[in-house]
Amino acid sequence: MSRMTMIEAIRSAMDVAMGRDDNVVVFGEDVGYFGGVFRCTQGLQQKYGSSRCFDTPISELGIVGAAIGMAAYGLRPCVEVQFADYVYPAYDQIVSEAARLRYRSNGEFTCPIVIRMPTGGGIFGGQTHSQSPEALFTHVSGLKVVVPSNPRDAKGLLIAAIEDPDPVIFLEPKRLYNGPFDGHHERPVTPWSRHSLGEVPDGHYATPLGQAEIRRHGSDATILAYGTMVYVAEAAAEETGIDAEIIDLRTLLPLDLDAIVASVSRTGRCVIVHEATLTSGFGAELAALVQQHCFYQLEAPIARVTGWDTPYPHAQEWDYFPGPARVGQALRDVMEA
Repeated sequence: MSRMTMIEAIRSAMDVAMGRDDNVVVFGEDVGYFGGVFRCTQGLQQKYGSSRCFDTPISELGIVGAAIGMAAYGLRPCVEVQFADYVYPAYDQIVSEAARLRYRSNGEFTCPIVIRMPTGGGIFGGQTHSQSPEALFTHVSGLKVVVPSNPRDAKGLLIAAIEDPDPVIFLEPKRLYNGPFDGHHERPVTPWSRHSLGEVPDGHYATPLGQAEIRRHGSDATILAYGTMVYVAEAAAEETGIDAEIIDLRTLLPLDLDAIVASVSRTGRCVIVHEATLTSGFGAELAALVQQHCFYQLEAPIARVTGWDTPYPHAQEWDYFPGPARVGQALRDVMEA
């Protein structure tokens, strides 16, 4: 075991995958010589050469389009889009080509690509460096969507994603790169070196896609969260004194519905938390599934705590960001309903 930040864990996953399989290639804007804007690919070009880890022009459409062609040819590209906010020019390639290739070729071709993207806010990135577009991808048949919340999961899930035969959208909460964040921006940052989930196994291991993890056992209510919101949920439970069970979804597609149903059926109450905007956010899908499968066990209406239906503001970052006070109020509301 080694102590790692999420950046180091992601780098380790790509290093392990590239070492095991010569078909794994890594590319994107500034990922080669520079090592990526967050340094997630630092050292990979020096170790594996410029034909397996290289820089591209500033063209997300070109990055993803080239990756799809390489995948059809037999390679396994793991590409970086510098911020999730930049992915929109590549959206047609992802939806119309990558997600459909297996179906449209009747299984003759697959598209084993991973598209890595830093996501979410909490860094004063403003409207073009803070978005959470996961719902745009969970709506698309043929894609898998992953959102890790810690270094240990990030490495295992990324290795599993690279080894998967189908396209995976791998969303990395950038506020968690260097440590867990509970929404209390006024407090000192806790590094991963002081958190148990900063202990990462060395070498190869794969965390199966589609398996949620219970981060906190409880009996009063269930909180469904992913990414940064897992730690916000933990803070809210501690500060309210409500014995909430917190489920870290880890992968949104495939979704671990069994874990969700088991927890909500036991607690009878459900709070859903994500950074993305409220309307048509992934929380709406979660709420519909909980209502469908846990209707007779629910003791209160399902609550959602999310970003607001506005562009992500710079000056009002912490009014937009779903913090522990808002999650705590939702917990109190479902307990009093």
